[in-house]
Amino acid sequence: MAMDPIRVVLFGLGPIGQRIAHTILGKRGIEIVGAVDIDPEKVGRDLGEILGLDRRLGVTVTDDADALLDKIGADVAVIATTSYVRTVYDQVVKCIEAGLDVVSTSEELAYPWVDEPQLAAEIDGLARQYGVTVLATGINPGYFMDTFPLILTALCREVKRIEAVRAIPTGQRRSSFQRKIGTGMKPEEFKAKLERGEITGHVGFRQSVALTAAALGWTLDEIKEYPPEPVIAEREVKTTYTTVKPGQMLGYNAVAEGIIDGEAVIRYKLVMHAGVEEGYEEYLIEGTPTIKVRMSEMLGDWETAHIAVNMIPRVITAQPGLLTMKDMPLPTAVLGDMRIFIT
Repeated sequence: MAMDPIRVVLFGLGPIGQRIAHTILGKRGIEIVGAVDIDPEKVGRDLGEILGLDRRLGVTVTDDADALLDKIGADVAVIATTSYVRTVYDQVVKCIEAGLDVVSTSEELAYPWVDEPQLAAEIDGLARQYGVTVLATGINPGYFMDTFPLILTALCREVKRIEAVRAIPTGQRRSSFQRKIGTGMKPEEFKAKLERGEITGHVGFRQSVALTAAALGWTLDEIKEYPPEPVIAEREVKTTYTTVKPGQMLGYNAVAEGIIDGEAVIRYKLVMHAGVEEGYEEYLIEGTPTIKVRMSEMLGDWETAHIAVNMIPRVITAQPGLLTMKDMPLPTAVLGDMRIFIT
């Protein structure tokens, strides 16, 4: 194929960013040409070393994004740094102004008009000005609680209500994730940390609800996101992070709803705790016809990396602006050379 490989700059080499890097390295027609991270333990090292490879990749990690973008020619940036629009904004703008398309795993950016309409408008306008595309995606938001249930509705003549439950066994997840959901904490400690902003609930819940409604043409009266409900251990449970004693938290349940005329037309629930023995994803589309689907569990970290990478060629060929998954072609795996999707 005569076309040059797709050239990618990575922003963020945490757990998700490293999985994205590994996924790209396993693909044809795409290459990593730059990597940015603020961790002093990573800066100055070869990316191959950070990824635990037995070879150097010739890509030195830097904390100076401006200098990197000035000296390299790239096609797309993949940003896996932060969940929030306000904190990812400057990184996105840098990439736009450098003429790069952007794929991000920022949860709020998946549908930023919910909480950050002004910043969303600025990103959209700037992307259109520079002729590039910005998309945020991932396992959730980005797929399990918006894109996938929307795909199911294509079978329906009418839809009255959508429900989804995602149950995740958390005892084997990375320690940072277990801390975030309160594993091993007393309920009062967890609630205090939530109030102080030291930990968060599930970021992206409101965005998934809003994206679903927008794709169906529903105008919601409000989105209700309920406080996470602690799940308390009745017996000792060992996880890879800690040993949870009776009376401490295994994790939590969380719910978000989209309301029309006092009724929840969208209801998404997350069950995330170390007491879940077998995870699953479950969907109910109430309509004509009514559809029920239950799937086996997917933990999400690798799948977030996979969908972010699979969307790269589609983002490159998409119209300019800040887009969401409802604006994109049907997402699929990219099994061959990634350049075949670019025309």
